Amino acid sequence: MVIIGGGFAGLWCTRALASAPVRITLVDKANHHLFQPLLYQVATAGLSAPDIAAPLRHILRRQRNVRVLMAEVTGIDVSAKTVQLGEPVAPQTLHYDRLLVASGAAHAYFGHDEWAAHAPGLKTLDDALAIRRRLLLAFEQAEAATSEDERQAWLHFAIVGGGPTGVELAGTLAELARHTLREEFRQFDPRQALVRLIEAGPAPLASFPPALQQRTKAQLESLGVEVCCGTPVADITDQGYRLGDHFVPCRTVLWAAGVAASPLGAMLGAPLDRAGRVKVNPDLTLPGHPEVFVAGDLAALSRADGRPVPGVAPAAKQMGAHVARSIRAGLSGSSARPFEYADQGNLATIGRMAAVVDLRGLQFSGLLAWWFWLAAHVFFLIGFRNRISVLLNWALAYWTYQRGARIVLGEERSTEPPP
Repeated sequence: MVIIGGGFAGLWCTRALASAPVRITLVDKANHHLFQPLLYQVATAGLSAPDIAAPLRHILRRQRNVRVLMAEVTGIDVSAKTVQLGEPVAPQTLHYDRLLVASGAAHAYFGHDEWAAHAPGLKTLDDALAIRRRLLLAFEQAEAATSEDERQAWLHFAIVGGGPTGVELAGTLAELARHTLREEFRQFDPRQALVRLIEAGPAPLASFPPALQQRTKAQLESLGVEVCCGTPVADITDQGYRLGDHFVPCRTVLWAAGVAASPLGAMLGAPLDRAGRVKVNPDLTLPGHPEVFVAGDLAALSRADGRPVPGVAPAAKQMGAHVARSIRAGLSGSSARPFEYADQGNLATIGRMAAVVDLRGLQFSGLLAWWFWLAAHVFFLIGFRNRISVLLNWALAYWTYQRGARIVLGEERSTEPPP
């Protein structure tokens, strides 16, 4: 079996087959499993990269039926049952009896790919480190600015997209400016920074109940975030962005507005939805190819009530475990059952002691929701060391407002496509 992707779906499937008579090759272009729900904490200097990532080889070191390959998939031929690999390994071809494609999603700019150079998104550790560098350098540039207009442009931070990632980025960035960086600059007060969350819809967190949407907006505003709803961004440049007919000077725009499925989905030759996700059978198999499974953010599947299975970590884990059960069923001569998504609720943190929880009809927000969110995320982190490290960092931040990962590293990363 070949499994493409070491995210939640791929890793959960791999681990669930630990005792099965299956020889597994796990392929990922990164060498680590990433806990994406906390990626914004790395971007805003709250956590370091190793706090939310662990090497795949270390996680699977005791599972003898797995080989891990760090490589990029360059082609999939479902007719020949082969997967082509490229860098960083030498080009090679893998043959499979069963295939799971769980390569996740990337950023979507709704037909404006030129915005990527000016509004980076947040999907990988590289993205998080690049955003952290951009945020911290904005304050440095404001300190060195020679005019008030220039300084204000550097102190304006816009987050496009009011989903969980956008809300979490906005709230944490407001805390960074108003508390962590307080009294550290001489030419300006960091509390003057404007953090604006821009949502094209009527309210942030569209997947949450209306009452929690309004609580989210209120809690964001109490943190100093300006919430701008109902007007989509019309243009983004290196000098700012346009809302309707109004151009706003802003040197730091972050993108959290949409995702598109991994391009590997198009290699499978199956129907795709508008986001590029593969329309799979109810058992997560590829139409016409029962030996090929698609899971996680790459799979387009509806629940019994017609609502789509959401692209969240719990759904990906459940899909990965379902694929493993289907593989075991096939080995014993049984037929696979349709995938059934168990909705475990929605969580989103807004900032210090502020979060919203929608737990199967039970809705609450504020401090209790924040503690619930914290406990859930620490519990699901992989690795004892990661849990202890995150708890210590959060405890320090809670009492002191300090963020220990505020180190500017590397060079500005180009997001322009290669010539």
